[in-house]
Amino acid sequence: MAKKKIQNLKDNISKMNERLRKMGVVRFLSLGYLITITLGTILLMLPFATKEASKVVINNVGDWFNLLLNTILTATSATCVTGLVSFDTLDHWTMFGQIVIIVLIQIGGLGFMTIITLIFSIFGRKINLFDRTVLMQSAGSYSISEVVTLLRTILIGTFLIEGLGATLLYLRLKFGYGFSDGQAIYYGIFHAISAFCNAGFDLFGHFSSLTSFVADPAINFIIAGLIMLGGLGFIVWLDLITSKFRWRNLELHTKIIIVFNTILFIVSGLFYLLFEYNSPSMSGMNFFEKLLASFFMGITPRTAGFNTIDLTLLTPSSKLFTVILMFIGGAPGSTAGGIKITTIIVILANLFSLAKNHEDIHLFKRRVSGKLVRQSSALFISYLLIVLLSTITICAVEANFNVVVKFEDVLFEVVSGIGTVGLGMLEVVNLTVFTRIVLILLMYIGRIGAFTLFAVFFSEESDSIIKLPEGNLLVG
Repeated sequence: MAKKKIQNLKDNISKMNERLRKMGVVRFLSLGYLITITLGTILLMLPFATKEASKVVINNVGDWFNLLLNTILTATSATCVTGLVSFDTLDHWTMFGQIVIIVLIQIGGLGFMTIITLIFSIFGRKINLFDRTVLMQSAGSYSISEVVTLLRTILIGTFLIEGLGATLLYLRLKFGYGFSDGQAIYYGIFHAISAFCNAGFDLFGHFSSLTSFVADPAINFIIAGLIMLGGLGFIVWLDLITSKFRWRNLELHTKIIIVFNTILFIVSGLFYLLFEYNSPSMSGMNFFEKLLASFFMGITPRTAGFNTIDLTLLTPSSKLFTVILMFIGGAPGSTAGGIKITTIIVILANLFSLAKNHEDIHLFKRRVSGKLVRQSSALFISYLLIVLLSTITICAVEANFNVVVKFEDVLFEVVSGIGTVGLGMLEVVNLTVFTRIVLILLMYIGRIGAFTLFAVFFSEESDSIIKLPEGNLLVG
């Protein structure tokens, strides 16, 4: 009888695997994040996940639905490593709830398929071709053959970096701020994972983020370092290791990420220093503190979600510049969101190439394929359309419900959501049900990618070998 049950279980697992293969990689990835969000929501809805003082009084179905929606938003924000929240993480959630959130962040940062593959490996299950294909899509790998090596790099690198970050934060919080051993260890681990995964969740209370540490170089540099390492992309790590950090041996992708990320960090910091030097956001700071705050602000909008200055006091120039940085995002295959730095570089390179009347695009003595140019342009337009439609719709709905919101604040929130950043100008809990649902969808789209979403509904067989005749068309 026992053997029959075991055989039936194996048959059911085999059937399930076959269904997953028929589903396709794209749909599998989309479903995986959806299941993770659902499980996270269920755990966060448990009574002991919320502190007694923060429990919402349920008088009717509307109250229950509102609580459920805010919990879904939190679970989505954690899984999609964003940081937009309805409830303050310290004030609302118990330690159990906070641990659920940080586990969701870790799963979302590494990619749920990485976690599943790790569990399969522990129990001796071989990584088949379908698993490798899903991992390649999830982690941003070039080929199926190097997926296992990339997986090992992801896991070892992540835990080493997060461990180092947690240790440094522990030392600073314990000896610099008098935290107890237990609290310093807990806070160190939580914020190291949150920073490396570019999530932006914090435990400092009252939605304050890192504003208490604006003048602390140690906290700023530790968190900023974790953000930058997480935003590089796992494929960049592997390339740096295999090339032994020799510039000439690096892939074009890695060179673009390193060079233009560095330029963008420096330029962004200088812009914030210029825009905010005499603004209320930096009032009372000396030059070094303003420089430190500007440096941190130059890094965090690239999808980190932490802030050391009050965002509501930013000048209009800084707000718009932050929106641009959030839209760009970090590197493909990383914990960062946005349209990605490589996308914007390809688009700009194409612009300059057309201006010079060059047929090909060249970057670091390499030619960029026409397919990549089309993909980059389509991705840019897709995100731009989603942002514009979401912003217009939210402004209209909030106005109809007599909720006073500024257009620039709504735009900021929308881009923060789809860019999986987490910086916010609005009190999410006070927004309408519709707007919160839109923000949930934006975070989900931002994590799985606009192309992935479109592929779920519109994917079909590749083009036929029969080509239609070209037509004449004027543009520009």
